Amino acid sequence: MTKRFKLILSILVFGFFSAAVLADEKAIRKAVQDHFEGHKIDSLKKLPNLGLYEVVVGDEVFYSDDKANYFFFGHVVDTKTRTSMTQERVQELKAARRVPLDSLPLQSAIKIVKGDGKRHMAVFTDPNCPYCKQLEKELLNITNVTIYTLLYPVLNGSMELSKKIWCSGNQIKAWDDFMLRGIAPDGKDCETPLEVLLKSGRENKVSGTPTLIFADGSIVGGMIPAAVIEEKLNNAGDASGSAKDAKKK
Repeated sequence: MTKRFKLILSILVFGFFSAAVLADEKAIRKAVQDHFEGHKIDSLKKLPNLGLYEVVVGDEVFYSDDKANYFFFGHVVDTKTRTSMTQERVQELKAARRVPLDSLPLQSAIKIVKGDGKRHMAVFTDPNCPYCKQLEKELLNITNVTIYTLLYPVLNGSMELSKKIWCSGNQIKAWDDFMLRGIAPDGKDCETPLEVLLKSGRENKVSGTPTLIFADGSIVGGMIPAAVIEEKLNNAGDASGSAKDAKKK
């Protein structure tokens, strides 16, 4: 058997194997999808040496056998390193997720411009959230930034409070008074965009407050100190034109 013939044979075998793997993954994806009607399978791949397939649906990571007869929920732990492969994968997915800043309803935000306002960020926030109040104190130390405060009233009593803040004559003052000084807003009833903001939060998988979104679409869930916010703002670069041109309040 010549070297040339061996090379051609190896290429044919590899090509057949690759096609078979792809066919198997396509069949498994279809079988898994049948169990998750209405939900998109974001990722499906075979895990080496385990005989299992990793499936990602939204924020959920789980595993399937090669016929989708059984699903396995929980952590896969590498006993050599004593690390959770599942947790590492979840963190990897979170770090990779992006929400374009200009895809958010920025025209429905309380827009706060500090300094030259060149850097941009948005914050999904609840007025009754203690971590959101801590974040507002950290934001006092940040300048040269435009902050789009997206009211996200998910806690008990927050809807009425958010309405009063939105309906105040001076929204920024009402927001700062309540979050930094504990002064209750006295806004009257008016039309608000709160349902739009809640819908946007759900669509973008905002599961808690505060949730910060930067100009590059990167997301940080939870309260972070001013130094980390500065770093994120500097690394994110300028916001898109749509964000810059969002309507002023």
